[in-house]
Amino acid sequence: MRTEIFALFVGMVYLSAGLLGLIPAALMPPPVDAPPTKVTLLYGYLLGLFPVNLPHSAVHIAIGAWGLVAWRHVATSMLFARSLAIFYAALAVMGLIPGMNTLYGILPLHGHDVWLHAITAGVAIYFGWRPEVERRAAPIIDRREQVAPIAAERRQGHPDRRLPSVSGSEEL
Repeated sequence: MRTEIFALFVGMVYLSAGLLGLIPAALMPPPVDAPPTKVTLLYGYLLGLFPVNLPHSAVHIAIGAWGLVAWRHVATSMLFARSLAIFYAALAVMGLIPGMNTLYGILPLHGHDVWLHAITAGVAIYFGWRPEVERRAAPIIDRREQVAPIAAERRQGHPDRRLPSVSGSEEL
C-alpha cells in the first residue's frame, strides 16, 4: 500500500470516528471508575470502548480532514504519516501516565484509546519512514508510429486503396 492510500484510509476512519463521537446514540455513559474530566459535553464511551468527548471528537475530525487533504500528493501524505506517528505516539504515552491520561481534564486518553493510539502510531511510523518504491509509468507509444497489419482488399486486389490494383483491369 502506498503512503497516499494510507492517508486516505486513516482520514476516512478518523473522520468517521469523529463524526460518530458527535452522535449521542453512539455513546455509552462512562463507568463510575473512569477518570474525571472537566469537559463533559458529549463525554462517553464511543461504541462502549473508546472514551471520547467533544474536544476529542474535534481532534479526530481534524486528523481525518488532514488525511483526506494529504491523500492527493506523496510529499504531503508522507508528512501526514510522520506527524501522525509522533502525535499519536505521544498520546499513547500520555494515556499511560496518571493525570496525563485525561490531558488535565480536557481529553480522555485512557482505556482502549491507549492501544488504539499506539497501533495508529506504529502503522504511521511504517508508512512515514519507509523508502518509497519508485513507480514508473509505462511509456506512451504514439499510435502513428505503430505498424498495424491491414487486411488485403478483396475487391481491388491490393491492401492500399490509393495504389492501383494488381489485376490490371480497371473499370469505372
